[in-house]
Order: sequence, then C-alpha cells, then structure tokens
Amino acid sequence: MNHSDLVLPEPAERLRVRSADGSWLNVEAFGPAGAPMVVLAHGWTCSTAFWAPVVSRLATDHRVFAYDQRGHGRSDIPATRRGYSTEALADDLEAVVTRVVPEGEQAVLAGHSMGGMTIMAAGGRGAVAARTAAVLLCSTGPNDLTDQLLVVPPALRAPAVRRLLHRQILQSRLPLGPVTGLSRALLKYATMGPATPAERVAACAAIVHACPTPVRAHWARVLGELDVRPGLTMLEAPTAILVGSHDKLTPPVHARAMRAALRRADGLTELPGTGHMAPVERPDEVGAEIRRLVTSHLTGTHPTRERTDVA
Repeated sequence: MNHSDLVLPEPAERLRVRSADGSWLNVEAFGPAGAPMVVLAHGWTCSTAFWAPVVSRLATDHRVFAYDQRGHGRSDIPATRRGYSTEALADDLEAVVTRVVPEGEQAVLAGHSMGGMTIMAAGGRGAVAARTAAVLLCSTGPNDLTDQLLVVPPALRAPAVRRLLHRQILQSRLPLGPVTGLSRALLKYATMGPATPAERVAACAAIVHACPTPVRAHWARVLGELDVRPGLTMLEAPTAILVGSHDKLTPPVHARAMRAALRRADGLTELPGTGHMAPVERPDEVGAEIRRLVTSHLTGTHPTRERTDVA
C-alpha cells in the first residue's frame, strides 16, 4: 500500500470561523473552488490531519473542507467545562457549514466517530439541513458508547467491570507522552484492524498523542454520557453508514441501530478486518462512498440507492 497519502497537502485556503460561544475554529480547504463541496468532521483526539488519505482521494475534483473540532488541532481549547458538550459540537458544525457553503448551495457532510456524533447532534438544525445534500456517518454511534465498547478482553466483560475499566481508560488524565513502540501497539489493538500497516498506525499515533491531555479527558466524559438519538432521527438528508467489522470503539451494533432510526437511510457498508480508523485504514472505500453520495445526491447524475454492502 502506498503511504504517501498520510500527510495533508498545503491547503488552498485556511479560514478562522467563530462559533456561537466565541470559540475560533480552524478550517482548511482543499481542491478547486467551484467543485462539489464536501465537509469533513474528525473524531475524538484527532485533527484535520486525520483526513489526509481521504482528502488525497477527493481533492482533485472536489472542494473539501476539513475543520479541527474545538480543543483539537489549531482550534481554540474551551476555557471551561461548559465548552465541552454535544450542543457546542453542533454549534461548531453549524458555524462551519454556514460559512463555507453559500446559501442556496449544498455539500456532502462526512463525520468520523465524534464527527459523526457532531452531525447527529446538529440534526434538526435548519441552517445545516438546508446546506446538506447527503451525510456519511463513519465509525460512530449515537448512545451507550461505554456499554458497547469491546476494548477490554472478553474475560473481563462482566458489565459492571467493563464499564468501570472503560471509563478509567477513556477518561484518564495521564499524559500519553511520546509515541513509542508500546503505545503504537496499544493504539493498533484498540482502534485499528490487525492487518493495518505500521506506517498507518504510526500516523494515527502521532495525531492522537498530539491531543492535549485535558481535552482528551473532557471529551471522554462527554462521550461517556452522550445520547444524540433525537438528532439522528431528525436528519433529513440521505444518510449512509460505514463501519469496520473489527471496530472496538463503535462496533457494528451501533451502525445497525442508526440505520433503523434514520428517516432516509442510504446503505450500510461494513468493511471486513477494519477497525475504528476506517478513513486511514481503508481510504479508498471511504473516499468512494463519499464520491457516491456526491454523485447521487449533489451532482444528481445517479439515482439514490438503498444498499447493504459487506466488502
């Protein structure tokens, strides 16, 4: 596998977008102006850099906007715990979408993990819905995240023990420190499929370790209590779902529940052998699914397809 796609190219444009509470968000644009628009929202402990493999596959003929979630990358770190909430995530998405997608135009929104939860949290917001042609929810879930985690080995999966251990792992305030062979191995075990090449594991480890420890812990607390099912049921745009068969953080049970709750489900793709980091592990498939949504719902050259794929 070619690994030259693991570094983001220099953006065509970099924007600072102000959210409802005054927080400034870093937004980076790639690809030709005037091309079909795609907005990418990354997950917990990641940044725009996480989307590099997908950007490399789309930016030749799409205008791709990727933004740093609050507390991540170049975006502002919330000054207080009140700045960490699903409402704040939805505010940020609304601020980004209304800034980069002109009134009367639309984009395809794709969210990975917490980014997918962000899109669900913004369900029912008219300004976002009016600018959304279609949605991809990738490696994500709407609720009961801690209860459904599969990180802890089977021998310790008694419900009470599992919940306790998962909360301690996810909400730890211990610094991750420099990337080491052990930390890469642990990250791969928890978040990636067993056949993921070492270079892709290392790239993800560098991104995750760059997330400030307090930010990681504050967002873990939010995710542990998260329930965005109301917003999920209010998504108006055709919505596709993609998940890895070996996803331990948001396993396929979430994907099936989301499909059942959607107003306009547009297929569920399960990638065998793939973990939680599908955009880095399987960027060809993730990029192709975004392209399909653009073609089907934004440029209008193909009809909508209801699909359930295992590929």
